[in-house]
Amino acid sequence: MRTYYVISGLYTLSASLIWGVNTLFLLAAGLDIFGVFVANAVFTGAMALFEIPTGVVADTWGRRASFLLSAAVLIVGTLAYVAGAAFSAGLLYFCLASVVLGLGFTFYSGAVEAWLVDALVATGHTGQVDSVFARGALVSSAAMLIGTVGGGALATWDLKLPFVLRAALLGVVLLVALRGMRDIGFTPRPRMLGQALAEVKRVAAESIAHGWREPGARLIMILTFIRSVVAAWGFYAWQPYFLALLGSEAPWVTGVIAALVSLAMMVGNAIVDRATRFCTRRSTLLGWSVGLQAALFLGVGLSHNFWIAVGCYLLAMIGSGVIEPVKQAYLHQVIPSQHRATIISFSSLCGSGGSMIGQSGLGYLSRAVSIAAGYVVGGAVLTLALPVALAIRRLDQPADRIVGTDTAGKSGGCPAQGLPDG
Repeated sequence: MRTYYVISGLYTLSASLIWGVNTLFLLAAGLDIFGVFVANAVFTGAMALFEIPTGVVADTWGRRASFLLSAAVLIVGTLAYVAGAAFSAGLLYFCLASVVLGLGFTFYSGAVEAWLVDALVATGHTGQVDSVFARGALVSSAAMLIGTVGGGALATWDLKLPFVLRAALLGVVLLVALRGMRDIGFTPRPRMLGQALAEVKRVAAESIAHGWREPGARLIMILTFIRSVVAAWGFYAWQPYFLALLGSEAPWVTGVIAALVSLAMMVGNAIVDRATRFCTRRSTLLGWSVGLQAALFLGVGLSHNFWIAVGCYLLAMIGSGVIEPVKQAYLHQVIPSQHRATIISFSSLCGSGGSMIGQSGLGYLSRAVSIAAGYVVGGAVLTLALPVALAIRRLDQPADRIVGTDTAGKSGGCPAQGLPDG
């Protein structure tokens, strides 16, 4: 668990340096607001394309190998962004660089979670996996707090500096993982290229069989898709939107707001850790959080006041801090251990698909009408997730029940008792 917290913290710290200024960086590099979201949509499209193949890497070559590839590829993609801004490379170049970044992040998604859960099972851990995920999210949120504030401060001097520091920190992450991360409870099964292609087909088919065709997992993936239509666009759209409402162009303001976002998500993570002590259903936490998020996104778009809009957005991010670990724990309860990384990647694929649609569609709406209109439409889209949360409750699966001990994964299937989310 300590290794998981350290890796998650350092990885998020490096990644988050650009989160508060990414949109401003791309605008300064010569793209318009629609071009920014086209580049972001290409990034999420690349994630959707590479999710299953990179999930197979984690399930064959090993979770550690997948994570090391993630850090290395992200260094290349980040430096490509810096070069593109220096030479005013244009939209096509940034789309290609975004493909590289998307590939890097897919090597990460699923691999570290699967590594953690396999290691906990192998070492006889009997506590709540929900709490481990929630505490890991707290560490990541704290790292995001430092990274976003630091990135915003660096961007005051030069918008490229956060990207340069990100590449350097990813190098540190690579060294830490080389020394401290070992596959425990999982035996790598390396494949040659021809075997790997066959493995992609086989594992993709099995991830559909054990993932999409499993009712609980399918509903979680649908919920992920709906939320992703709004989530990534909403995060990058507030940067120019809030600055316009405030009447300022200072990058440090977006760094501070991004830091407040991380604090809000930490509050949500803490709510999960406490709520699992008395709340008996994960679907209850999901339903309330999604409903409040929908209302709050409407508030962001309709308020036209900087303080109210920022307040609504931060409260919505508290909801995200609740939803994500609950969703993680539920999904881990209903998928078999041997396909864990691939099915998690398949779930991430659903998220990437939703994000690609949302960023291109809401990005076009932002240019054609306004960013405020995008938030209003986004809030309406989020209401579609409410029936999904209710459907999860009607399934009444063991994974929906929150209990004090974890028996997940020991038989490779759905446990006899549910595990609290975290």
